[in-house]
Amino acid sequence: MTFKRLLFGRPLKSSEAEAEKMPMWMALPILSSDALSSVAYGTEMILLELATVGAFAFSFSLPVAIVIILLITILIISYRQVIDAYPQGGGAYMVAKENLGMMWGRLAGVSLLIDYTLTVAVSISAGVLAITSAYHGVLPYIVPIGLIFIWFMVLMNLRGTSESGNVFAIPTYLFIFCMLTLVGKGLFDWLTGAPQATHNVSIPTGIPAGLTWFVLLKAFSSGCSAVTGIEAISNAVPHFRKPAQKNAKRTMLTLGVLLAVIFGGVTIFSRVYDIHPDPTGTKTVLSMVAEDAFGRGVFFYIIQFATMMILVLAANTSFSGFPILSSIMAQDKNMPRMFSNRGERLAFNYGIITLGVLASILLIVFGGRTEALIPLYAIGVFLSFTLAQVGLVLKWTREKSQGWKRKAIINGIGAVVTFFVVIIFCITKFAEGAWIVIIITPLLLWGITKISKHYENVAKNLKVDLTEPLPFVETVVIVPVAGIHKVVVSTIAYAKSLTPNVVAFYVAFSPEDAKNMEERWEKWNPGVRLVVVVSRYRTIIKPLIEFIGRAEYRYGKQKKIMVLLPEFITRKWWHRLLHNQSGFRIRSILFARKDVVVATVPIRLND
Repeated sequence: MTFKRLLFGRPLKSSEAEAEKMPMWMALPILSSDALSSVAYGTEMILLELATVGAFAFSFSLPVAIVIILLITILIISYRQVIDAYPQGGGAYMVAKENLGMMWGRLAGVSLLIDYTLTVAVSISAGVLAITSAYHGVLPYIVPIGLIFIWFMVLMNLRGTSESGNVFAIPTYLFIFCMLTLVGKGLFDWLTGAPQATHNVSIPTGIPAGLTWFVLLKAFSSGCSAVTGIEAISNAVPHFRKPAQKNAKRTMLTLGVLLAVIFGGVTIFSRVYDIHPDPTGTKTVLSMVAEDAFGRGVFFYIIQFATMMILVLAANTSFSGFPILSSIMAQDKNMPRMFSNRGERLAFNYGIITLGVLASILLIVFGGRTEALIPLYAIGVFLSFTLAQVGLVLKWTREKSQGWKRKAIINGIGAVVTFFVVIIFCITKFAEGAWIVIIITPLLLWGITKISKHYENVAKNLKVDLTEPLPFVETVVIVPVAGIHKVVVSTIAYAKSLTPNVVAFYVAFSPEDAKNMEERWEKWNPGVRLVVVVSRYRTIIKPLIEFIGRAEYRYGKQKKIMVLLPEFITRKWWHRLLHNQSGFRIRSILFARKDVVVATVPIRLND
């Protein structure tokens, strides 16, 4: 117990939930680290796609980045509207569920859950790649290092929001400081004509031969990784400190400004410094920009450390979003009910651990390679973006509140653009692995639909008419016995306290054994009838099942059949291996029968 307290901290009372909510300074690192971290590889993904046709295409990284920044602007405005319209949280899931129907809400929820899982795998693998960019000796240990990072995140989030926020805030703000300093240094070098920053930067006016729209669309879809994570803030509005809506909208706006400045700056200065992506994958574009700006000195390694930390901490956005979303879906009976339960530290433990397991599997299967995971990435989140925008358009046109036309136009544009991105992803990344997400999404949608139907059927079966009187049930208790000892004595005594209709049942393996048991029972005379059956095949369970069947036929629905199993509990676990498990086998078989109640009377042994 002491080790558990040391590992996870003391249990928190329900009344302490308000203290666990996030102020704005804590919400930014917890909920925005995914989107902020995307700038570490967003530019690189654009350049890698353009590099397939030649370095002459790198000048098109700027127009692609500008379009992505415009998309970020649209989404920031749209999700601020989501926060106002749905302050109870849930983001795209709630918007789609209430305006498009439960099936579309489930699709939005599934899409986000897939994206959260991929975010952890991509962020962790990218964080480890940032380490290898500075220290090539750790290349063989990418997967073990990644797994350590994942389960460190699991541990910290199981300790609760406040503790994880305190731990993760410093690295996030260090990354923001480093990136803004890098953008400032790049701007200084560009304006002063520093030797390393003399490459011409211009926006091309035409598409040269060899560069196709397909390549540009692939570059755009890859760069859209910088957009993922924006939705996490709208999902977690109830987890902000009061005033929750106002703080969530401020955090969203802050995130949008930082994304535009850092992502745009890194893209521009990758051209100013004439950076080419490393084909070996051992150096990141961001590390090369930092090296040209500051040299391979102390600040370069600080940037590499901060980048590694933010990429790892980007997973924390998912460790906040996945459990919250799964708990909301569980309350709607679209996820297993345990996902809605909080643990001792008021964290959603089932969601946190499930995410850790799924991300670990992905990391192992794909060998921790970011470029292998990226094609699977962002389809889910952009599909949820689209559903949220369409849902809001329907909401505004139906309610016709003040300014509804302006809101509907903004969300309509957002819906068209994000759906266009989904189509681009599905086409351009299909062969590279996007087909996996396209197949898994409907399978998971089918799965949670089955879960929901199960809960609905359970509710129908358990529904009670409160005006009806409590039914009277007379019980016949059958006690299987293996002899006469203290456990049997205790069980017979308990059975007689429940009802006078008690029958003891004994299976003998020979006529002599049967006769001996009948004589001992008559001598003991507990006031309970003993039925003895000789088993020719030395089996206990089949004769018992046949006897229960005869009892059911005899009494019909007039009396309930209850099987009360005597069982002794050994003090040490290995002692159980020394005894037969007939009681366990009997329970396993009888639990499948509808009209038989099975109970156990345990007696704990001292030795």
